[in-house]
Amino acid sequence: MEGGESEPDRSAGVETTGADVDWQVVSPDDVAGVEAPRVVEWEDMEQEIARLWSLSAALRTAKERKQVLSQRLDSIIKVRSGSLQRTNELEDMKKKLEARKAVQRNLLIFCKNSSEDVETRIEQLSLRIRTLLVASKTLSVAHNQLQEAKNLLSGENGHCRLKKIQEKLRMRQQHMVAQVASIYPVRTLDEHIFMKILDSHSSSSKSTGDVVPPSKSISRGSSQSSLTILGMHLKALPVKKTGYFSDKKEVQQSATALGYAAHALQLISSYLEVPLRYPLRLGGSRSYIHDYAPSVESFLSSADSAATSPALSLTSSIPTEFPLFFDGQDTITRASYAIFLLNKDLEQVLNYIGAESLGPRHILANLKELMRVILSDEFLDR
Repeated sequence: MEGGESEPDRSAGVETTGADVDWQVVSPDDVAGVEAPRVVEWEDMEQEIARLWSLSAALRTAKERKQVLSQRLDSIIKVRSGSLQRTNELEDMKKKLEARKAVQRNLLIFCKNSSEDVETRIEQLSLRIRTLLVASKTLSVAHNQLQEAKNLLSGENGHCRLKKIQEKLRMRQQHMVAQVASIYPVRTLDEHIFMKILDSHSSSSKSTGDVVPPSKSISRGSSQSSLTILGMHLKALPVKKTGYFSDKKEVQQSATALGYAAHALQLISSYLEVPLRYPLRLGGSRSYIHDYAPSVESFLSSADSAATSPALSLTSSIPTEFPLFFDGQDTITRASYAIFLLNKDLEQVLNYIGAESLGPRHILANLKELMRVILSDEFLDR
């Protein structure tokens, strides 16, 4: 070049594609080294151009490699991203699998426990079945026995025969009690007077059509003094002198009435086969009643004897006798207690036949009620 100045090298802005050179015009700012351009001699121009040509070819080859590498990298990145996604999915699947394994283990434990429970229940059920079979056999045997008993009861020697025998027994008891009622009649004073008049009329063969019988109905609240047994009154007598009663005849009548009532009760209880709670020792107007409850003196003596000889105290049960009669001032309390015990025996027999007592001080009224209930038709249907 002339003047020693070299022409600026514009090969830096040259860009080649393919086999042909594609020259482009770029701005000076985009060219590297534009502030200090390199000066090439003319003689070196061809060599420089060749060098630039080789550089452009190398650049093109580098770009092609870059493009190939970029494609490879893209494919690798895609493969890696797919692999990473599959790895994540595999981890999720592993977690789900572990969860299902845990659920399966729990199910296995539950199945094992359930199988053990089922075996236990099967054993219990088999035991109950065996027990039920034994019970059914026992029930069948009892049913057969019940049928046999029903057949026996429904036969000729069964319940009908027993019922007839019971009816005959009650009729016999009624007949025997009626005999007792005829021996020891309990009537009011008016009835007793009427029966005496009737007997006197019948003995003198006179007509009794004009004789009006008194009313036989006695209320439950009838007083003790209005009733008599075989014409004997039973009433408590007041004491006027110490140790003596006002009228010895009334005292004797009361003792005789108590003896009659005790004898009648003894007969009726024996006919009904009822053992009296307080046994009687009959002696007419000098009858006694026994009480097996120990008194204070006997209790203290039995306690002393039990301390010395326990075996002897168990066999020495001696009853206490109470008189059913008045014999001086010192026997009033004992006789009153004896009358109370006699009324308790009457109440016991009344309760046995399903009747009620009329009161604790109504000996003759309770005896009359006892005879009335036994002689009624209700006694046969009881």
